[in-house]
Amino acid sequence: MDSPAVEIVDLVKRYNGTTAVDGLTLRAERGAVTAVLGPNGAGKTSTVEICEGFREADAGTVRVLGLAPALPELRPRVGVMLQAGGVPPAMRCAEWLRLVSRFYARPLDADALLARLGLTEHVRTPYRRLSGGQQQRLSLAAAVIGRPELVFLDEPTAGLDPQARLACWELVGELRGAGVSVVLTTHHMDEAERLANHVAIIDRGRVVAEGSPASLTGAERQLRFRARPGLALEELLTALPAGSAAKESPAGHYIIEGLVGPELLGTVTAWCASEGVTADDLRIERRTLEDVFLELTGRELR
Repeated sequence: MDSPAVEIVDLVKRYNGTTAVDGLTLRAERGAVTAVLGPNGAGKTSTVEICEGFREADAGTVRVLGLAPALPELRPRVGVMLQAGGVPPAMRCAEWLRLVSRFYARPLDADALLARLGLTEHVRTPYRRLSGGQQQRLSLAAAVIGRPELVFLDEPTAGLDPQARLACWELVGELRGAGVSVVLTTHHMDEAERLANHVAIIDRGRVVAEGSPASLTGAERQLRFRARPGLALEELLTALPAGSAAKESPAGHYIIEGLVGPELLGTVTAWCASEGVTADDLRIERRTLEDVFLELTGRELR
């Protein structure tokens, strides 16, 4: 039986006495897309950099395709997309990608990959003159050109316009369809919901929730509406079915969770009317991954 693409057990990483990763355990299966989510400073970048072999763990074990991350035999089997890029500033776009391709036995066609990511017009442009989004797309191309078994993508769509973002999503979908394992970090919840088979939410150096996007969001629906701030939600709850929950976040925006349906909608509308309150923009929605993320990690800025 094949080992997982990535297996992390009780990982610890400290910087100058500060614990960035605190006993984290995570498993990314082969042939799947695993999305790692977390607020700034949660430990996701440190975790991924240890998996890529760029940092050493202080404790715990990490295996990538069954091997220790720093072993040289992993290099031709793993693709890495870095935020920093690592490209010499004066090197031309196509020149860099062809150079990277020479490290692999069966690379993809560099020109075709550049065209796929909308970089054909910039093949002779020095890296330093590319826009941030173009640099990001070039880094993605370099990560996949070697036909890797496993790809690490660090915020692959950061700074991309909608068209480039869609092209990136399509490429990741094709990688998954070809059986390539993908581990990506992202701040875009819709990206994780669309691309990932498995999502891990990290906070304060630990995995606080994981599962498929559907299992994390659940079958629950929410009733949302707008009204004047400061409604007496405790009183509203007494009129709702047992197990219901109500919150105001942000001010003047209300969310009701529980057995959401026409009956509950009527109860809320009637209660608002009895309080002399006009409920605007009433709608029933499925709970999103962003809702789950904020519930687990909080709303404060980091």
